[in-house]
Amino acid sequence: MNRWAWAEVDSMAISDNVRHLVKAASPSAVWAVVKADGYGHGAIVAARAALFGGAQGLCVALVQEGLELRSAGVTCPILVLSQQPADQLPAAVAASLHLTVYTPAGLAAIEATGITAHPVHLKVDTGMHRVGVRPDDAVSMAAQIDASSATVLYGLSTHLAVADDIDNPFNAAQLALFDTVLAQLAEHHFRPTVVHAANSAAMLAHPAARRDLVRPGIAIYGLLPGQGVGQFCGPLRPALSLHARVAHVQHVAAGQRISYGLRHRFESDTIVATLPLGYADGVPRRLGLVGGEVLIGGQRRPMCGVVTMDQLMVDCGPLSAGEGVQVGDHAVLIGSQGGETITADDWAALTGTIGYEIVCGISRRIERVDHYPADISPAPVVT
Repeated sequence: MNRWAWAEVDSMAISDNVRHLVKAASPSAVWAVVKADGYGHGAIVAARAALFGGAQGLCVALVQEGLELRSAGVTCPILVLSQQPADQLPAAVAASLHLTVYTPAGLAAIEATGITAHPVHLKVDTGMHRVGVRPDDAVSMAAQIDASSATVLYGLSTHLAVADDIDNPFNAAQLALFDTVLAQLAEHHFRPTVVHAANSAAMLAHPAARRDLVRPGIAIYGLLPGQGVGQFCGPLRPALSLHARVAHVQHVAAGQRISYGLRHRFESDTIVATLPLGYADGVPRRLGLVGGEVLIGGQRRPMCGVVTMDQLMVDCGPLSAGEGVQVGDHAVLIGSQGGETITADDWAALTGTIGYEIVCGISRRIERVDHYPADISPAPVVT
């Protein structure tokens, strides 16, 4: 490696997580979500591992993400989850990406590519109010899709806004409205091939949301879809760990302060280790001020002061405890060492966010070490 900071991806953990989800969702098919570079794990590694674990399709957010998978030899169905700009559609249809549509303009843009009978998924906004056709306009939109020679109504979808809040009545309300739309389409003889509504939390906690297929994202990477569904996560295990080597060790006297703003003061003589990664690599700048820790020598050691762009500092304790820390020692920021574990969800809890943001925020400056087994390549063909 060229740098003393890296991430390790356990692709077998992704495969095993997907196997668990496939079993839990049965008979619904699993289309694994590998957008955002596989939630920071690497899209190609995540896609192949998910397919090896039993996923029958994949979901992405951008045409470019779908094209990356196709260029890597992934041949299964790939759904782009939202309507895309018109100038990107020729490449999307050429790569046989399933497209999401919810406006007449979006449909017209697909028609302008000259494609015939291309599979599209009509997304219905049942209350999240992010994207989607209004429920009252769904039949009209389905009729336009059906009348067009360019498209085939392959899917009908929606997205739940509070699936991780399992007792929230809004979940049932959204599904009821979705069912109303589905019934209205059936009355007009519009019958999509697949119906889907469930993300990770909905798939795990709301059996009624498991339709023809489910779209698990964060769960395939072994992170919690939300605190409210932790009891349903069973054997899921995190697939990504973050590592560094100690780049510098120094003795800092009692009373001295450290890092930008001098916001941390040492109460006693201390050994400080510097790690060569920082907020430009995805470590939250405030993590050292709110209780962030690092594992060095199998022990939890607190970060100290503000995390800087390229480096962060760790309090290794008084001379008697910290003298054993040396340049080159292995540090674990996310993962396990010596029986101790720090998770992305731990970082999220400290910084007031979610595990999704933590793993997606680990930057491309951090090399991903791919532990992908040779016997899981190439990705299987799924029809």
